[in-house]
Amino acid sequence: MIKREAEKMVEEINKTFRVLLVTGPRQVGKTTLLLNLKPKNMEYVSLDDEILRKQAQEDPKLFLSMHPAPLLIDEVQYAPQLFPYIKINVDNEKKRGMYWLTGSQQFKLMKNVTESLAGRVGIVNLNSLSYSEVIGNENKLPFDPFNFYKVSEINVNELYEHIFKGGMPELYDIKGMNKTNFFEGYINTYLSRDVKEQSNVSDLLEFKKFMVALASRNGEQLNYSSISKELGITDKTVKSWINILVTSGIVYLLEPYMSSKIKRITHIPKVIFMDTGLASYLAGWDNARDLQMSSSSGHYLETFVISEIIKSYNAIGIEPNISYYRDKEKNEIDLIFYRNNKLIPFEIKKTAMPNVDMIKNFKKLENTGKEIGEGGIICFYEMLTKLNRDNYIIPISSVINISKNDKKI
Repeated sequence: MIKREAEKMVEEINKTFRVLLVTGPRQVGKTTLLLNLKPKNMEYVSLDDEILRKQAQEDPKLFLSMHPAPLLIDEVQYAPQLFPYIKINVDNEKKRGMYWLTGSQQFKLMKNVTESLAGRVGIVNLNSLSYSEVIGNENKLPFDPFNFYKVSEINVNELYEHIFKGGMPELYDIKGMNKTNFFEGYINTYLSRDVKEQSNVSDLLEFKKFMVALASRNGEQLNYSSISKELGITDKTVKSWINILVTSGIVYLLEPYMSSKIKRITHIPKVIFMDTGLASYLAGWDNARDLQMSSSSGHYLETFVISEIIKSYNAIGIEPNISYYRDKEKNEIDLIFYRNNKLIPFEIKKTAMPNVDMIKNFKKLENTGKEIGEGGIICFYEMLTKLNRDNYIIPISSVINISKNDKKI
């Protein structure tokens, strides 16, 4: 059983909120997480069961009477009719941890939650397994751009094996699980259960082609026109379908840094698949070695590092304030943290020989009027060290696998 970083967050929310909601893509371990942590007196019901789902939809008040709190409701997005009655019950009882809910973060779910349970619900956004969870680092710390740690080096070949495989728990829980077979079933289930039932998409085959087209652009700027021309659909449809993947937690859009003092900067987000294993499957990669040696390897490394940062912050209930920079002359900075009124820039490079020229675009941020913090190059160099006076060489391990026991510099 793999220990999840979000366990502490679940326990904290249970002590302070009347309702806990764990959201995230299908099959990332939401139900498993809560079943392992729930109190013994808490009943479990799943709305995947058609009979229970129909009861919850048609008579939500009676359903909650038949299943009194404390109650864990799985796949709650199928019965939004429950939310007003959950609100009534928690307002009457005023007890902590009365209801635990899980649901794919999609479509109408979050709107229903925020409207009905505002101030009463604590939310955990769960993703697929992080690298540190897979290797059993139970003292994981999120990457802090103000504090760098010396961490044991990660072998580049082993890391690309992980990037190729991704972090879906079932690939690690079931020995010998074939990745292709898993993701074929995963996509079919996602299309038939989530996309078909919870959206207006009528052509599921076309939507699957759209996912493939987007995966081939993993780590790139989101060009709506390019995708619409490739698939023969409208820009409006592309934007609508992107929103489905974003609200499902499958894709994250890394927004560009915006500044009123810099006129010639892009307004286009970057596509970040939150599970690189899913992206590599959709894009047709057969093995880790071919991916590692391809022209796409840099994009996959970049999206992997960014997704790992997002996962670690989600696990502690924080949304990282991150962006990227690109101007009309195509000068780019891969990742920017904005903290304490400072911009901290980072390049993410597939190299073991970083150099100062790789951070030349950091100077572009001087025109923002913000203070620039010490950033650096995240790469495969074997140790944490200074690149120059204001920037560091940062091993990838010092971003994705920090432990409380590691030494801070």
